[in-house]
Amino acid sequence: MTDSSLDLADRLVSAVIAGDTDTVRTCLEQGAGADTLGPDGLPLLCTAVAQFDHLTAQVLVDGGADQDLKLPDGSTPMLRAIDTGSPMLVSMMLENDPRLRRPEASQRQLLDLARHWHETGVVEELRRRTGVTEPAVKREVNDPHQGDVIDEFSLDGHTVRNGHGAILTHLEWAFGMLPPLDVVMARALPRATVGDSNWFAAAYYLGLRRDPLEGSDLAALRQHPDPTHRVFLAQVIWHRSFHASLDHSPHTAHDLDFLASWVQEEPDGQVIAAVLDAYTGHDHPEQETIGLHYIGHPDPTVRSEAVFCLDRERAAPALLDLVHDPAPEVRAAVAQKLPLWSAPDKQLKPAVRDALLKLIRDESLWVRRCAAQSLSGYDDRSAPVLDAFLALLDEDDADMRLEAAWALARRNHSRTEEAYERVGPLDVFSEHDHRTSGLWRYRADNRSDRV
Repeated sequence: MTDSSLDLADRLVSAVIAGDTDTVRTCLEQGAGADTLGPDGLPLLCTAVAQFDHLTAQVLVDGGADQDLKLPDGSTPMLRAIDTGSPMLVSMMLENDPRLRRPEASQRQLLDLARHWHETGVVEELRRRTGVTEPAVKREVNDPHQGDVIDEFSLDGHTVRNGHGAILTHLEWAFGMLPPLDVVMARALPRATVGDSNWFAAAYYLGLRRDPLEGSDLAALRQHPDPTHRVFLAQVIWHRSFHASLDHSPHTAHDLDFLASWVQEEPDGQVIAAVLDAYTGHDHPEQETIGLHYIGHPDPTVRSEAVFCLDRERAAPALLDLVHDPAPEVRAAVAQKLPLWSAPDKQLKPAVRDALLKLIRDESLWVRRCAAQSLSGYDDRSAPVLDAFLALLDEDDADMRLEAAWALARRNHSRTEEAYERVGPLDVFSEHDHRTSGLWRYRADNRSDRV
């Protein structure tokens, strides 16, 4: 191996350990081996797995790393990924077409391992593997890349996430297996938390099946005495509706009729909110009537969902009244919905502008952010609007300052340069935000050499 190739391998090792995905990708493009060994003598894919670094793991796999490479202890990087209990890590490492590339024996091995962890329980399996009986340390992980939450347990230097139910559901779908509804649902219901990874996977993959609801076991959950089961049904239909909207499924109209009928009979506020969440965003003849009925509901979550049913002009007075709702989630929903009542020339109507100007000064950061995003999307250059965005430059929140700078840049305001200076450092996600281009566009439009 030449000195240059050794240097490239060292750079790759350092980048994987540091979780520097961009450098990992660059090293692989320059010829570094995806199965390069780390300091522990194992492939770097194992390093990424041990660090729960699904982004780096995906780059390594895309670069040719072997997920099924036999390791000295008889395991493979893929089996180690399942051991971590991270659904995101496993999904990132699976090939695009696992049924075409993975032998049945390998499929069974992965399924058996995920099922063993799920049925045994994370803490119990950790104790079995470590021989330690003391309590495990538990913490909740909320990965912004993943969008859902998962519990993580640590014991005797070993850390495992409680996502094996989600992993099992994902593997079954990838390998073309369709277990019965009650089997998949049982992996989600013990958590009874919509944001839980296991709940999400169960609802997501059941939603992908898209069998007709009429007469199905799924539809029967509408009558289940436990509200948790009914919330789960609403979540499944939400996923059905989302995917149906992408391919214009003929089941969409029936599902909307099902939701409209259900929501008008449902007694539980949490379930009503979940049903409305699945129902809104689609055109249905009863939507406005249902929305107007529920905007006065005592549960603020129901009111906030009902806001998104209000699409027609006759609902404008009711929506404007909700600007004064005591619940911030309702006011935030109003701030997102209000701009839909714009004039034909895409200018905000005075009543809508005044409402947004009130909400952009709201005590809740969440509400202010929603109002700023709505207001910046329109080319209103009136003095009150400009003053509102200039005032946002004093916000403690960097994202709010960025929104204000973007809005001023779109309006070609003379203080755009200053606004972007006041945004300050951005996090790793905001660095690639489209709003950062506002300064470049402003400078391009105001070049001194332009004719």
